[in-house]
Amino acid sequence: MQQETLLKTQRIWFGTVLGLAVTLVFGWSNGMFAALLPMFVLTQIDRWNSGLIVQLVIAVIWVCIQVTFIIGFFQPYPLLMTLVVAIMLLCKCIAMTHKSSYLFGYVGLLMGSILLNYGSYQGFDLEDFVMGLVASALLTGPVVALAFYLFPEPCNTQPLSHLANQNQAKTHNDNQRKDHLGMVRQAALGWIVAMAAFILFQVADLNDSLSAQASILIVLAPMTFIGSMAVAKIRILGTFLGCLAGMILQLTLYSLANNMILFLLGFAIVAAIFCRWLAMGGIKAGIGFSAMSALTVPLTSSFVPEQQDAFFSICYRFSSIVVAVIVTSLMIWLVHHFLVRVIRHKPLAACSVTR
Repeated sequence: MQQETLLKTQRIWFGTVLGLAVTLVFGWSNGMFAALLPMFVLTQIDRWNSGLIVQLVIAVIWVCIQVTFIIGFFQPYPLLMTLVVAIMLLCKCIAMTHKSSYLFGYVGLLMGSILLNYGSYQGFDLEDFVMGLVASALLTGPVVALAFYLFPEPCNTQPLSHLANQNQAKTHNDNQRKDHLGMVRQAALGWIVAMAAFILFQVADLNDSLSAQASILIVLAPMTFIGSMAVAKIRILGTFLGCLAGMILQLTLYSLANNMILFLLGFAIVAAIFCRWLAMGGIKAGIGFSAMSALTVPLTSSFVPEQQDAFFSICYRFSSIVVAVIVTSLMIWLVHHFLVRVIRHKPLAACSVTR
Protein backbone atom coordinates (compact mmCIF):
# COMPACT_ATOMS: atom_id res chain seq x y z
CA MET A 1 0.00 0.00 0.00
CA GLN A 2 1.36 3.40 -0.95
CA GLN A 3 2.01 5.94 1.78
CA GLU A 4 -0.67 8.32 0.46
CA THR A 5 -3.31 5.58 0.45
CA LEU A 6 -2.33 4.48 3.94
CA LEU A 7 -2.57 8.01 5.32
CA LYS A 8 -5.90 8.58 3.63
CA THR A 9 -7.19 5.29 5.05
CA GLN A 10 -6.11 6.39 8.51
CA ARG A 11 -7.82 9.77 8.12
CA ILE A 12 -11.12 8.25 6.94
CA TRP A 13 -11.02 5.59 9.65
CA PHE A 14 -10.17 8.09 12.38
CA GLY A 15 -12.89 10.55 11.31
CA THR A 16 -15.57 7.87 11.13
CA VAL A 17 -14.73 6.27 14.47
CA LEU A 18 -14.31 9.61 16.25
CA GLY A 19 -17.66 10.85 14.92
CA LEU A 20 -19.40 7.72 16.19
CA ALA A 21 -17.56 7.93 19.52
CA VAL A 22 -18.81 11.49 20.11
CA THR A 23 -22.41 10.42 19.55
CA LEU A 24 -22.01 7.50 21.96
CA VAL A 25 -20.46 9.64 24.67
CA PHE A 26 -23.07 12.41 24.47
CA GLY A 27 -25.99 10.13 23.62
CA TRP A 28 -26.96 11.87 20.39
CA SER A 29 -29.79 10.41 18.34
CA ASN A 30 -29.17 9.67 14.66
CA GLY A 31 -25.48 9.17 15.31
CA MET A 32 -24.96 7.74 11.82
CA PHE A 33 -24.67 11.27 10.39
CA ALA A 34 -21.79 12.14 12.72
CA ALA A 35 -19.94 9.07 11.43
CA LEU A 36 -20.89 9.24 7.75
CA LEU A 37 -20.43 12.97 7.06
CA PRO A 38 -16.72 13.08 8.06
CA MET A 39 -16.20 9.86 6.13
CA PHE A 40 -17.78 11.39 3.03
CA VAL A 41 -15.70 14.58 3.23
CA LEU A 42 -12.41 12.78 3.92
CA THR A 43 -13.04 10.49 0.95
CA GLN A 44 -13.40 13.47 -1.39
CA ILE A 45 -10.30 15.48 -0.45
CA ASP A 46 -6.58 14.85 0.12
CA ARG A 47 -5.86 18.27 1.64
CA TRP A 48 -7.74 20.50 4.05
CA ASN A 49 -10.49 22.27 2.11
CA SER A 50 -12.42 24.80 4.17
CA GLY A 51 -14.63 25.66 1.20
CA LEU A 52 -15.98 22.11 1.01
CA ILE A 53 -16.68 22.01 4.75
CA VAL A 54 -18.47 25.37 4.67
CA GLN A 55 -20.53 24.29 1.65
CA LEU A 56 -21.57 21.10 3.43
CA VAL A 57 -22.59 22.91 6.63
CA ILE A 58 -24.50 25.61 4.74
CA ALA A 59 -26.26 22.97 2.62
CA VAL A 60 -27.40 21.04 5.71
CA ILE A 61 -28.56 24.13 7.63
CA TRP A 62 -30.32 25.63 4.61
CA VAL A 63 -32.22 22.45 3.70
CA CYS A 64 -33.25 22.00 7.35
CA ILE A 65 -34.69 25.53 7.36
CA GLN A 66 -36.47 24.92 4.04
CA VAL A 67 -38.05 21.63 5.12
CA THR A 68 -39.11 23.01 8.51
CA PHE A 69 -40.77 25.96 6.77
CA ILE A 70 -42.48 23.80 4.13
CA ILE A 71 -43.86 21.27 6.61
CA GLY A 72 -44.88 23.93 9.09
CA PHE A 73 -46.83 26.07 6.61
CA PHE A 74 -47.85 23.82 3.69
CA GLN A 75 -48.42 20.35 5.13
CA PRO A 76 -52.20 20.90 5.53
CA TYR A 77 -52.38 21.70 1.78
CA PRO A 78 -51.04 18.68 -0.17
CA LEU A 79 -51.24 20.20 -3.66
CA LEU A 80 -49.58 23.45 -2.61
CA MET A 81 -46.94 21.53 -0.67
CA THR A 82 -46.19 19.38 -3.72
CA LEU A 83 -45.71 22.52 -5.82
CA VAL A 84 -43.34 24.09 -3.29
CA VAL A 85 -41.36 20.85 -2.92
CA ALA A 86 -41.13 20.58 -6.72
CA ILE A 87 -39.56 24.05 -6.88
CA MET A 88 -37.13 23.21 -4.07
CA LEU A 89 -36.02 19.90 -5.62
CA LEU A 90 -35.66 21.51 -9.04
CA CYS A 91 -33.27 24.09 -7.60
CA LYS A 92 -31.23 21.29 -6.00
CA CYS A 93 -31.04 19.37 -9.29
CA ILE A 94 -29.96 22.47 -11.20
CA ALA A 95 -27.22 23.06 -8.61
CA MET A 96 -26.02 19.48 -9.13
CA THR A 97 -25.35 20.13 -12.81
CA HIS A 98 -22.55 22.57 -11.89
CA LYS A 99 -19.32 21.27 -10.40
CA SER A 100 -18.88 24.18 -7.99
CA SER A 101 -22.34 23.70 -6.44
CA TYR A 102 -22.75 19.93 -6.87
CA LEU A 103 -22.21 19.13 -3.18
CA PHE A 104 -24.64 21.85 -2.10
CA GLY A 105 -27.32 20.53 -4.44
CA TYR A 106 -26.78 16.85 -3.68
CA VAL A 107 -26.76 17.25 0.11
CA GLY A 108 -29.93 19.33 -0.16
CA LEU A 109 -31.61 16.77 -2.41
CA LEU A 110 -30.67 13.79 -0.23
CA MET A 111 -31.29 15.31 3.21
CA GLY A 112 -34.30 17.30 2.04
CA SER A 113 -36.05 14.21 0.66
CA ILE A 114 -35.41 12.26 3.86
CA LEU A 115 -36.61 15.12 6.08
CA LEU A 116 -39.73 15.67 3.97
CA ASN A 117 -40.57 11.98 4.19
CA TYR A 118 -40.10 11.59 7.92
CA GLY A 119 -41.50 15.00 8.80
CA SER A 120 -44.83 14.15 7.19
CA TYR A 121 -45.54 11.33 9.67
CA GLN A 122 -47.42 12.01 12.86
CA GLY A 123 -45.41 11.43 16.01
CA PHE A 124 -42.04 11.97 14.35
CA ASP A 125 -39.87 14.48 16.20
CA LEU A 126 -38.63 16.59 13.29
CA GLU A 127 -36.96 19.11 15.58
CA ASP A 128 -34.83 16.45 17.26
CA PHE A 129 -33.86 14.96 13.91
CA VAL A 130 -32.92 18.39 12.50
CA MET A 131 -30.87 19.33 15.56
CA GLY A 132 -28.99 16.03 15.41
CA LEU A 133 -28.29 16.53 11.71
CA VAL A 134 -27.07 20.11 12.18
CA ALA A 135 -24.90 19.10 15.14
CA SER A 136 -23.32 16.32 13.06
CA ALA A 137 -22.62 18.78 10.23
CA LEU A 138 -20.99 21.26 12.62
CA LEU A 139 -18.94 18.43 14.14
CA THR A 140 -17.62 17.44 10.71
CA GLY A 141 -15.25 20.42 10.43
CA PRO A 142 -13.33 19.83 13.70
CA VAL A 143 -13.19 16.06 13.08
CA VAL A 144 -11.81 16.49 9.56
CA ALA A 145 -9.30 19.12 10.75
CA LEU A 146 -8.07 16.81 13.51
CA ALA A 147 -7.77 13.93 11.05
CA PHE A 148 -5.54 16.01 8.76
CA TYR A 149 -3.50 17.22 11.74
CA LEU A 150 -2.80 13.69 12.97
CA PHE A 151 -2.34 12.12 9.52
CA PRO A 152 -1.09 14.92 7.24
CA GLU A 153 -0.51 14.40 3.55
CA PRO A 154 3.23 14.10 2.75
CA CYS A 155 4.75 17.19 1.18
CA ASN A 156 6.81 15.31 -1.41
CA THR A 157 5.82 16.04 -4.98
CA GLN A 158 4.35 13.31 -7.16
CA PRO A 159 4.53 12.88 -10.93
CA LEU A 160 1.67 14.43 -12.80
CA SER A 161 0.52 11.04 -14.09
CA HIS A 162 0.26 9.75 -10.51
CA LEU A 163 -1.79 12.75 -9.42
CA ALA A 164 -4.08 12.34 -12.39
CA ASN A 165 -4.73 8.70 -11.58
CA GLN A 166 -5.22 9.45 -7.90
CA ASN A 167 -7.85 12.09 -8.58
CA GLN A 168 -9.91 10.08 -11.05
CA ALA A 169 -13.57 9.54 -10.18
CA LYS A 170 -13.41 11.97 -7.28
CA THR A 171 -16.95 13.16 -7.69
CA HIS A 172 -20.02 11.91 -9.48
CA ASN A 173 -20.27 15.03 -11.64
CA ASP A 174 -16.89 14.54 -13.30
CA ASN A 175 -18.51 12.41 -16.02
CA GLN A 176 -21.54 14.61 -16.54
CA ARG A 177 -22.08 16.42 -19.79
CA LYS A 178 -21.18 20.09 -19.69
CA ASP A 179 -23.07 21.24 -22.79
CA HIS A 180 -26.35 23.07 -22.32
CA LEU A 181 -28.54 20.27 -23.71
CA GLY A 182 -26.88 17.64 -21.53
CA MET A 183 -27.23 19.77 -18.39
CA VAL A 184 -30.93 20.31 -19.08
CA ARG A 185 -31.47 16.57 -19.51
CA GLN A 186 -29.55 15.81 -16.32
CA ALA A 187 -31.51 18.33 -14.27
CA ALA A 188 -34.79 17.02 -15.71
CA LEU A 189 -33.81 13.40 -15.02
CA GLY A 190 -32.90 14.13 -11.42
CA TRP A 191 -35.99 16.24 -10.81
CA ILE A 192 -38.48 13.72 -12.27
CA VAL A 193 -37.04 10.77 -10.33
CA ALA A 194 -36.74 12.79 -7.09
CA MET A 195 -40.35 13.99 -7.38
CA ALA A 196 -41.56 10.47 -8.11
CA ALA A 197 -39.78 9.26 -4.96
CA PHE A 198 -41.28 12.12 -2.93
CA ILE A 199 -44.83 11.36 -4.09
CA LEU A 200 -44.35 7.62 -3.50
CA PHE A 201 -43.14 8.10 0.06
CA GLN A 202 -45.95 10.57 0.76
CA VAL A 203 -48.70 8.29 -0.53
CA ALA A 204 -47.38 4.95 0.77
CA ASP A 205 -46.75 4.17 4.44
CA LEU A 206 -42.97 3.81 4.25
CA ASN A 207 -41.88 5.59 7.40
CA ASP A 208 -39.26 2.93 8.18
CA SER A 209 -37.62 2.91 4.74
CA LEU A 210 -34.93 5.55 5.17
CA SER A 211 -32.36 3.26 3.55
CA ALA A 212 -34.54 2.65 0.50
CA GLN A 213 -35.18 6.34 0.00
CA ALA A 214 -31.51 7.21 0.42
CA SER A 215 -30.61 4.49 -2.10
CA ILE A 216 -32.91 6.03 -4.69
CA LEU A 217 -31.05 9.34 -4.45
CA ILE A 218 -27.61 7.71 -4.25
CA VAL A 219 -28.31 5.85 -7.50
CA LEU A 220 -29.52 9.13 -8.95
CA ALA A 221 -26.35 10.98 -7.89
CA PRO A 222 -24.41 10.68 -11.20
CA MET A 223 -27.36 12.37 -12.98
CA THR A 224 -26.67 10.21 -16.05
CA PHE A 225 -28.15 6.91 -17.22
CA ILE A 226 -24.82 5.08 -17.59
CA GLY A 227 -23.47 6.42 -14.30
CA SER A 228 -26.64 5.47 -12.42
CA MET A 229 -26.56 1.90 -13.73
CA ALA A 230 -22.97 1.53 -12.53
CA VAL A 231 -23.82 2.96 -9.11
CA ALA A 232 -26.80 0.60 -8.81
CA LYS A 233 -24.57 -2.49 -9.03
CA ILE A 234 -22.06 -1.01 -6.59
CA ARG A 235 -24.81 -0.07 -4.15
CA ILE A 236 -26.21 -3.61 -3.97
CA LEU A 237 -22.80 -5.26 -3.56
CA GLY A 238 -21.60 -2.76 -0.95
CA THR A 239 -24.86 -3.01 1.01
CA PHE A 240 -24.59 -6.81 1.12
CA LEU A 241 -21.04 -6.64 2.48
CA GLY A 242 -21.93 -3.98 5.03
CA CYS A 243 -25.00 -5.86 6.25
CA LEU A 244 -22.98 -9.07 6.53
CA ALA A 245 -20.30 -7.25 8.55
CA GLY A 246 -22.96 -5.78 10.85
CA MET A 247 -24.43 -9.21 11.56
CA ILE A 248 -21.00 -10.68 12.27
CA LEU A 249 -20.17 -7.81 14.63
CA GLN A 250 -23.44 -8.19 16.52
CA LEU A 251 -23.03 -11.98 16.87
CA THR A 252 -19.40 -11.59 17.95
CA LEU A 253 -20.16 -9.07 20.69
CA TYR A 254 -23.45 -10.73 21.71
CA SER A 255 -24.11 -9.81 25.35
CA LEU A 256 -20.97 -7.64 25.54
CA ALA A 257 -22.41 -5.10 23.11
CA ASN A 258 -23.63 -2.95 25.99
CA ASN A 259 -19.99 -2.14 26.74
CA MET A 260 -19.41 1.09 24.80
CA ILE A 261 -15.65 0.56 24.54
CA LEU A 262 -15.97 -2.98 23.16
CA PHE A 263 -18.74 -1.91 20.78
CA LEU A 264 -16.63 0.98 19.46
CA LEU A 265 -13.57 -1.25 19.18
CA GLY A 266 -15.49 -3.87 17.19
CA PHE A 267 -16.89 -1.19 14.90
CA ALA A 268 -13.42 0.28 14.38
CA ILE A 269 -11.96 -3.10 13.40
CA VAL A 270 -14.68 -3.79 10.84
CA ALA A 271 -14.64 -0.21 9.50
CA ALA A 272 -10.89 -0.37 8.82
CA ILE A 273 -11.45 -2.74 5.89
CA PHE A 274 -14.06 -0.55 4.22
CA CYS A 275 -12.08 2.65 4.91
CA ARG A 276 -9.16 1.17 3.00
CA TRP A 277 -11.44 0.65 0.00
CA LEU A 278 -12.67 4.23 0.32
CA ALA A 279 -9.08 5.49 0.19
CA MET A 280 -8.32 3.49 -2.96
CA GLY A 281 -10.92 5.36 -5.02
CA GLY A 282 -12.85 4.20 -8.06
CA ILE A 283 -15.27 1.29 -7.82
CA LYS A 284 -13.86 0.10 -4.50
CA ALA A 285 -14.62 3.50 -2.98
CA GLY A 286 -18.25 3.19 -4.06
CA ILE A 287 -18.49 -0.29 -2.56
CA GLY A 288 -16.82 0.92 0.62
CA PHE A 289 -19.22 3.84 1.01
CA SER A 290 -22.29 1.63 0.59
CA ALA A 291 -20.82 -0.94 2.97
CA MET A 292 -20.04 1.68 5.62
CA SER A 293 -23.55 3.14 5.48
CA ALA A 294 -25.05 -0.37 5.66
CA LEU A 295 -22.84 -1.12 8.66
CA THR A 296 -23.34 2.17 10.49
CA VAL A 297 -27.04 2.96 10.14
CA PRO A 298 -28.57 -0.21 11.69
CA LEU A 299 -26.04 -0.31 14.52
CA THR A 300 -26.71 3.32 15.47
CA SER A 301 -30.48 3.48 14.92
CA SER A 302 -31.92 0.01 15.60
CA PHE A 303 -29.45 -1.83 17.79
CA VAL A 304 -30.06 -1.43 21.54
CA PRO A 305 -27.88 -3.81 23.60
CA GLU A 306 -29.87 -6.28 25.75
CA GLN A 307 -33.14 -4.79 24.48
CA GLN A 308 -33.27 -4.98 20.68
CA ASP A 309 -30.92 -6.52 18.14
CA ALA A 310 -30.39 -5.26 14.62
CA PHE A 311 -30.80 -8.57 12.77
CA PHE A 312 -34.28 -7.87 11.42
CA SER A 313 -33.35 -4.26 10.65
CA ILE A 314 -30.29 -5.39 8.69
CA CYS A 315 -32.28 -7.95 6.68
CA TYR A 316 -35.02 -5.43 5.98
CA ARG A 317 -32.45 -2.82 5.00
CA PHE A 318 -30.83 -5.09 2.44
CA SER A 319 -34.11 -6.29 0.89
CA SER A 320 -35.58 -2.77 0.71
CA ILE A 321 -32.40 -1.38 -0.86
CA VAL A 322 -32.34 -4.11 -3.52
CA VAL A 323 -35.97 -3.42 -4.44
CA ALA A 324 -35.43 0.36 -4.41
CA VAL A 325 -32.31 0.13 -6.59
CA ILE A 326 -33.99 -2.13 -9.16
CA VAL A 327 -37.12 0.03 -9.39
CA THR A 328 -35.06 3.24 -9.55
CA SER A 329 -32.82 1.84 -12.30
CA LEU A 330 -35.88 0.93 -14.34
CA MET A 331 -37.39 4.37 -13.87
CA ILE A 332 -34.12 6.12 -14.76
CA TRP A 333 -33.97 4.02 -17.94
CA LEU A 334 -37.52 5.03 -18.89
CA VAL A 335 -37.05 8.72 -18.05
CA HIS A 336 -33.70 8.83 -19.85
CA HIS A 337 -35.15 7.49 -23.10
CA PHE A 338 -38.14 9.80 -22.77
CA LEU A 339 -35.93 12.88 -22.31
CA VAL A 340 -33.68 11.92 -25.21
CA ARG A 341 -36.72 11.99 -27.49
CA VAL A 342 -38.28 15.13 -26.02
CA ILE A 343 -35.23 17.34 -25.32
CA ARG A 344 -33.13 17.43 -28.45
CA HIS A 345 -31.36 19.90 -30.69
CA LYS A 346 -33.71 21.71 -33.03
CA PRO A 347 -32.41 21.57 -36.61
CA LEU A 348 -31.62 24.96 -37.99
CA ALA A 349 -33.77 25.85 -40.94
CA ALA A 350 -31.81 26.52 -44.06
CA CYS A 351 -32.31 30.09 -45.03
CA SER A 352 -31.52 31.26 -48.51
CA VAL A 353 -30.67 34.90 -48.87
CA THR A 354 -31.48 36.41 -52.23
CA ARG A 355 -29.87 39.53 -53.36
